[in-house]
Amino acid sequence: MKLLWPDAAAGSPEVDRAMKLYSYFRSSAGWRVRIALALKGLDFDLVPVHLLRDGGEHLKPDYAKTNPQGLVPALEVDDKVFTQSLAIMEYLEETYPEPSLLPGDAARRAEIRAFCQAIACEIHPLNNLRILKYLVRDLGHDEETKLAWYAHWIREGFGPVERLLEREEGPYCFGAQPTLADACLVPQVFNAERFNVDLSDFPKVRAVNAACLDLEAIAATVPSLQPDAE
Repeated sequence: MKLLWPDAAAGSPEVDRAMKLYSYFRSSAGWRVRIALALKGLDFDLVPVHLLRDGGEHLKPDYAKTNPQGLVPALEVDDKVFTQSLAIMEYLEETYPEPSLLPGDAARRAEIRAFCQAIACEIHPLNNLRILKYLVRDLGHDEETKLAWYAHWIREGFGPVERLLEREEGPYCFGAQPTLADACLVPQVFNAERFNVDLSDFPKVRAVNAACLDLEAIAATVPSLQPDAE
């Protein structure tokens, strides 16, 4: 992974434009993609998009040219831009099929996709940055209420996730090898711990997360080790 600041990405002929990831070091969705890239051994250039600085660089007109949704991550491959983390990970799976992060027959792949969506579509959207800012800035809730909201939806979501993991032998979400499901789980556990959510009721969630972080490839993707980390 090489670090490209936005001005460098704009046009230097020395820049390798094969694969660029626009992301923020603490973005859960961006982290999912970093894990998928790491597990597949794919190199990329990182273009930091700071979600807090100057009102949020993702909301600036220049970034809207890359991703009209104004969200991270975005993955640029040969001047074509892909958005939405789950779609990006499926693109990587189809384009670089080995090692497979979506293994098995159609039924097994559907189970993995459903697990990913249980996190990326059911838990994360209720707790992402713009929702938390809206609770405080627009609705006038205090910090204590915001944290209670956060913990409620983590626990509400991790209950079913725990039961899904209880069906599997591990050590990862779906058996002996990490899949896209693990790429979704790890960032969500990190977020819960960052906001001091009690996860003692979810031993399988914690065990799978620990197994994932024992892998060198995944351990290297944690936010504090990213070039744009503060």
